[in-house]
Amino acid sequence: MTAPPFPLTWLYVPGDRPETVAKALVSGADVVLVDLEDAVAPDRKEYARAATAELLREPPPVPVHVRVNALDGPYAEADLKTLSPLPGLSGLRLPKVTSPAEVVRVAEAAPSSGGGAIPLYALLETALGVEQAFAVAASHRALRGIALGEADLRADLGVRGDAGLDWSRARLVVAARAAGLAPPVQSVHPDVRDLDGLAASCAHGRDLGFLGRTAIHPRQLPVIERAYLPDPEEIETAEAVLKAAAAYPGAQALPDGSFVDAAVVAGAHRTMALARHRR
Repeated sequence: MTAPPFPLTWLYVPGDRPETVAKALVSGADVVLVDLEDAVAPDRKEYARAATAELLREPPPVPVHVRVNALDGPYAEADLKTLSPLPGLSGLRLPKVTSPAEVVRVAEAAPSSGGGAIPLYALLETALGVEQAFAVAASHRALRGIALGEADLRADLGVRGDAGLDWSRARLVVAARAAGLAPPVQSVHPDVRDLDGLAASCAHGRDLGFLGRTAIHPRQLPVIERAYLPDPEEIETAEAVLKAAAAYPGAQALPDGSFVDAAVVAGAHRTMALARHRR
């Protein structure tokens, strides 16, 4: 199962709770992220891996990615060996990546069921990981995306307020673009009851250049989707830009005074693609 062209909602679920995973698959999330790392206690790691392997023996109804255990720990090798060949796996999320060599090692050791490299997504969760953002993003053709692990990064940096992470967020967006990757997905909003705060945080993330967000509860999914879909005014503006560009391909000013050039037209195409994605 492949991800939709613009996956906006990515729902984390613990790998040792098959009943919760089953609910996540019908939650409306674009991608389900089965977590074998932080959400699973050490004495449940083997069970979580086995349960996830059972799930992935056949393609599930929506794309499923798996966050494996720490690459330098005792569980990752078995995670990769067991899960990579399974036909239901759509991607692997690699935690706490700090160097391009880690991505290359996994890409070469984890072929998919079709024989090629399984799509990989690197999580940068430390100061060193952020400093290596572009090198990691450009490390291997199997790497499809990078993202921040903000809880760990916050602790590593000693950041108190949310604004203290904005430099790292912006750096991630730039690194992904420079490497030709899709825009990064925002990290989770940890308070599942604070939907207004989630909406405001998503709006800020969209302003920074993120596209979509990971969630830890299904109630967060509609808020994330609404925040990242273009609103009627944005669609109307994009349609006006494309109409003007079709009539006169060069740079021009619209009646409202806004300027249209190639970059503005590219943005309008992206807005309309997102609008069509959910119609």
